[in-house]
Amino acid sequence: MTKTTMTVNGKPVAAETEGRTLLSAYLREGLGLTGTHIGCDTSQCGACVVHVDGKAVKSCSVFAQDVEGADVKTIEGMANPDGSLSVIQQAFQDNHGLQCGFCTPGMVMSSAALLAENANPTETEVRHYLEGNICRCTGYHNIVKAVMATSGQTVPAE
Repeated sequence: MTKTTMTVNGKPVAAETEGRTLLSAYLREGLGLTGTHIGCDTSQCGACVVHVDGKAVKSCSVFAQDVEGADVKTIEGMANPDGSLSVIQQAFQDNHGLQCGFCTPGMVMSSAALLAENANPTETEVRHYLEGNICRCTGYHNIVKAVMATSGQTVPAE
């Protein structure tokens, strides 16, 4: 067991972890932040995406100890300080960018990372960036619309 410390959603945290503890397990089981979903445990689906030092990371593919001292943001940290939805979360709601909601945390986190890198992406760039996130419900069109709306753009109707 090793003491692992990091900042999660702006708050310093520390816990004893085994070397094999995945960041996703640390967040969900150790900190009770269950918005980070576990979909596949093989880094294929993207449901577990969080930000580590500002970069999108699939938390099921990283050991908690490997992010020692890092700044981690989960979907729970995306809301505005007053608890209202962030612009991107609101865009997902407004554009029906979710159905069952299982992929939504990872989609929001990946989309936020894209928009931090490129505030004005094309539809093709959004679709390419989200290729690492699987959604079984939506067909992606409304998710892309939500990301485009966040950047002040629109997507043509299907």
